[in-house]
Order: sequence, then structure tokens, then C-alpha cells
Amino acid sequence: MVQKAKILLVDDRPENLLALEAILSALDQTLVRASSGEEALKALLTDDFAVILLDVQMPGMDGFETAAHIKRRERTRDIPIIFLTAINHGPHHTFRGYAAGAVDYISKPFDPWVLRAKVSVFVELYMKNCQLREQAALLRLQLEGGGKGAVGPGKESAGLLAELSARLAAVEEQAEALSKQLDDDSADAAAVATAAHLERKLTGLRRALDALEPGAGSGTQAVPTQN
Repeated sequence: MVQKAKILLVDDRPENLLALEAILSALDQTLVRASSGEEALKALLTDDFAVILLDVQMPGMDGFETAAHIKRRERTRDIPIIFLTAINHGPHHTFRGYAAGAVDYISKPFDPWVLRAKVSVFVELYMKNCQLREQAALLRLQLEGGGKGAVGPGKESAGLLAELSARLAAVEEQAEALSKQLDDDSADAAAVATAAHLERKLTGLRRALDALEPGAGSGTQAVPTQN
């Protein structure tokens, strides 16, 4: 069963949260509500999120301050943030949103189709990264197990290598298709950069896996670190 991604919705107005849930329900992911910046930061302490939709104007801790806290934490600083605002104070206000670490800044009322499309890109990138981490974990197990045997890979090891290679190939194919889609749609620079980073990690993982194949050499190959 494929694990669903979590999307954090932050807005102090219940009707706005309800509207966001209606728009994003078609993505079939887990939608998590937060009615304040403080509540959002608490949710981020325990759960991993694919993307955050963050209202700018909130009583107490506003969206800019909330984003600043998110970007200061090592655990959460790489989560994409899409700012939503009902006000438009011109380019300076928009620049402040990007300076706070947002990947996008959308004024209300917004086009539901556009918002859903933007969110879906970051959800897909998140899912590909999760799959990549799984492959890396399996590869580490193979490397550790390979060091214990004196005869070389047996049937069980060979079977695991074949499974790893097949699963990695599937992720590589999906990542390539996503990159082409981003190029075709002239997507946000942040999404394109994230996809490029994912492809680099896939390349490193493929090299490490190829080094384990019989006849690839006896040297120990390090597994790339997953950030």
C-alpha cells in the first residue's frame, strides 16, 4: 500500500480551511489543519509534510513569522511553502513572501485548478524522494549483509539486488517523466531545482547498486547520503 503524503493547511478562518480541503481532496492525500502559526509549528514537530499552504494574515504569529520559524528548523527547512493571501500590497509585499522562504505566493481568490496543480507537483516530488530513501535503506542492508559472506552473493542476495534494480528503475522512469513535465509546463524554479536534486540522488544510488553486481569489482561502494 502506497503511503499518502501529508499536506499542511494553515489558516485562522475555518471556512478557508474547508475551501482548501474541498479543492485538494481530489489529490487523495492526507490533509492536516492548523488554525494558527503556533499550531502549525506543533504539527511539524511530529509529522513530515510534502508541502505547506500558509495564510499570510493571521492573529498573533502571522504567516511570515511562521515561515521564518519553519525555515530555521533543520527538520522542516526544506518543506515547500505556498503563501496564500487575501491582500495585495504590491511587489514589496510579494518579495517579503519569497524572502521568507516561500516557493510561491498566491493571492485570493485563486484558481482552484492552478492551486491543485501546483500542490500536486510538490506532492509527487515528495513521494519520489520517499521511494528513493526506501531504495537507499535496502541498498545499505545489502552492503552490510554482503560484508558478512565470504563466498559472495548467494541466491538471496542476487534476488534482493534484482528487486532493488527493478524498483530503482521504476523510480528513475517516473522522475524522468516528471522532469519532462516540469520543463513543458515552465514550472516554478523551486520545483525544477528539487526535481534536479532528486535526479542527482538517483544517479548516485544507481552507481552504488551497479557496483554490487557480480563482476563489478571487490571494492566497497559507499551509499549516497539522502538529505
